[in-house]
Amino acid sequence: MSHVFPPDPIPSLAVAGSDDRFPVHRIYCVGRNYAAHAREMGSDPTREAPFFFCKPADAVVPVATGATADHPYPAETANYHHEVELVVAIGKPGSNIGVADASNHVWGYAIGLDMTRRDLQTALKDKGRPWELGKAFDRSAPIGPVVPASRIGHPASGRIWLTVNGQARQRGDLADLIWSVPETIAHLSRYFELRPGDLIFTGTPEGVGPVVRGDIVAAGIDGIGELSLRIV
Repeated sequence: MSHVFPPDPIPSLAVAGSDDRFPVHRIYCVGRNYAAHAREMGSDPTREAPFFFCKPADAVVPVATGATADHPYPAETANYHHEVELVVAIGKPGSNIGVADASNHVWGYAIGLDMTRRDLQTALKDKGRPWELGKAFDRSAPIGPVVPASRIGHPASGRIWLTVNGQARQRGDLADLIWSVPETIAHLSRYFELRPGDLIFTGTPEGVGPVVRGDIVAAGIDGIGELSLRIV
């Protein structure tokens, strides 16, 4: 079989402590999964079941440990926001996965940024339209190396944070997730067959805000890692 043009390489992420790569299949993102962030976005976290949106696999930008990656400010926005998140890397397929079995489908964890053209997202929300222009654009998913669950287990708590130019912006704890990682996997697998290579962004704590060219964004999750971007 031949292709009508050469296909792009499969998007992939580094694996911490290894030369192996984690191939990316799909990217799912949970909306408003920390109560304080839901409130800052004008929602009531006690009344919403988890909901999801997607990014294309090639929106992934691998960020090496210890490096500060140049990150281009995207087109068609004047309000570009950071959102730091725990990313779950799926390694075992499944549908209708039970909460008790969900962790068995996780290969590892990473730190990621759900970068957002907030002005576009807000305008789309106000019109009841999909969020793709605000969320699913090129390079919208910087992610650090995947840390195998076989090494760190399945973290249910731990500090998650983000700074801009050394000033604290986002602070939270994984224990503050409205829907835990196993609950999120179970719910999502009712609607999609999860596949090895799928990534799940699990939501961001409060404190999201804008970045501009020249800003240095640093973020971390205890026990998982850190990443750093320079907005250019």
